[in-house]
Amino acid sequence: MPAPHGSWPSPFTAAAIAASSPRIDGAQFVGADVWWGESVPEEGGRVTVRSSSGEHLLPAPWSARSRVHEYGGGAWTADGDGTLYFVDAKDQRVRRKPRGGEPVALTAPGPAHGGLRLQRGRLLAVREDLTVEPHRRAIVEIPTDGSAADDSGAVRVVVEGEGFFAHPALSPDGGAVAWVEWDASRMPWQSARLTLSGGRQKTVVETRAALQPEWTSDGELVFADDPSGRWALHRLRVDADGRPGTPEPLTTAEVDADTGYGLWVLGNRWFQPLADGRIVAVRTNGRDAVVVLAPDGSARPIVSPADGHVSVDDVSGSRVLLSGSSSTSAPGLWLVDVDSGATEVIAGGAPADPAWMPTASALVVDGAHGPVHAFAYPPANPEVATPDDELPPYIVLVHGGPTAHVTGATSSAIAFWTSRGIGVLDVNYGGSSGYGRAYRERLDSGWGVVDVDDVIAAAQGLVGAGVADPARIAIKGGSAGGWTVLSALVRGGTFAAGISRYGVADLRMLVEHSHDFEAHYIEGLVGPLPEAKDLYFERSPLTHADRIDVPVLLMQGGEDRVVPPAQSEAIRDALAARGIDHEYVLYPSEGHGFRAAETIVDALDRELAFLARVFGFTPAG
Repeated sequence: MPAPHGSWPSPFTAAAIAASSPRIDGAQFVGADVWWGESVPEEGGRVTVRSSSGEHLLPAPWSARSRVHEYGGGAWTADGDGTLYFVDAKDQRVRRKPRGGEPVALTAPGPAHGGLRLQRGRLLAVREDLTVEPHRRAIVEIPTDGSAADDSGAVRVVVEGEGFFAHPALSPDGGAVAWVEWDASRMPWQSARLTLSGGRQKTVVETRAALQPEWTSDGELVFADDPSGRWALHRLRVDADGRPGTPEPLTTAEVDADTGYGLWVLGNRWFQPLADGRIVAVRTNGRDAVVVLAPDGSARPIVSPADGHVSVDDVSGSRVLLSGSSSTSAPGLWLVDVDSGATEVIAGGAPADPAWMPTASALVVDGAHGPVHAFAYPPANPEVATPDDELPPYIVLVHGGPTAHVTGATSSAIAFWTSRGIGVLDVNYGGSSGYGRAYRERLDSGWGVVDVDDVIAAAQGLVGAGVADPARIAIKGGSAGGWTVLSALVRGGTFAAGISRYGVADLRMLVEHSHDFEAHYIEGLVGPLPEAKDLYFERSPLTHADRIDVPVLLMQGGEDRVVPPAQSEAIRDALAARGIDHEYVLYPSEGHGFRAAETIVDALDRELAFLARVFGFTPAG
């Protein structure tokens, strides 16, 4: 029987969404087991480590989470005997936990650590020390015997400076370390150097935006770079004295896809060499595809459920661990044999019911700055007929970053809306990764203009196709996505409501409170300071908050160090002064991104109630 859009009964409750969405944080083979990191929403979002044999290897209250570069990553690793090494979320010290034993500190108090890499019994890490001026970062080797717990001088520094470092990799003979580094004035997807150090010799290889160096068993170095505008794999031969040759593309074939994307966190792996010379790699062009590259560069696709934000976490023989999202199942961790094709679900990955889970349709619309890519999810509910006389409301989703992307993978968070009769449009506006450097650079100097033009063009494309109610289109985003939400509401005329999670409202305030990693990010997106200070004022949604004339829901973490509460509260005060319909919710213990189950539940329920009130429908139940 037909029912009004928004009022369809749905099994996707906010509580079910919170319970079904743990984040997989790295995985590796440990003996006969698979270990993986996983968030625990019902325990405040702490990250534990679990094994395929059923062990919980990091009990509460311990949590493996890094804050290096603010966004962390690579917060745990393990050896073949089952000894766990992890970064403690509370104090950022590295600890060793023997199987069945208690954690023992390996580093002294003070600096933060991340990007842990255990190779040939040697523990490498990225270290960040914000207790000194100027702030310092380094690639370090941490003794595993605990000798550096009270003596930071026992840590061997491979390289140190005021710039940034990532992805340390130890050569097969243990004589050299490779990593990527970039200057504090740049972002790693703009410019990053591949660097090698062996003995007393340090060599910088000419690269454009290098990612993830990995040594092969025969001493060759493989890494991703984008000299042609798409990240692709390159090889580098290193002689016996540690001198590198000239980088060569792994394949001469032009591939319209990226192996790599924005280096926001330290734990991502876009490829892994196999012992026999082949390489398992991810290729992204909107969606992800996993391929096996032969030594001659030819590629063979691998059938895998993982096709969104895929990380190639580890390999053993012909077996590979893939984590990420999927178009056919819940996010998860899969073990895939690249030769036989056998696939085993290790964590998550529950098959999605196509009757309830809408298939994303890739949508491309013409925008003022070129084509705009998006994924459209129509309402889907096998128990309700669509009304003949009513077009559905839609939510336009704007991802954060802004140098990030969405992939069209299914999720219960999308089905929460579509099962209720509300369509979703997920937009990869100009500046998003996954479509090459030119698409990323479309946003340079254009933040607050290009992104807004693109989300408006995408929304109008839905209306023009006759699939969305033009009077009931909302826009929702978090962080940089929240900036685009507020900027689009200032523009007016397209969106009837806005939902901003920890959104940027004032560029001057953002620059004032920006952490090191993003200290110069905004200059590339808007303009250099102080020359462009007037542009920072003009672009900020707070400057033109008097133009917002539709209801707004603002949600904010009280411990957010990236976008502090003052940003959302300034918009709240401006809306309140003019009597504009708004709601403001502060979650005191949350940071930049909501992790606790109770927060996830409350935020979703509030969003649904907000849209129901604004769009005039009554949610079932």
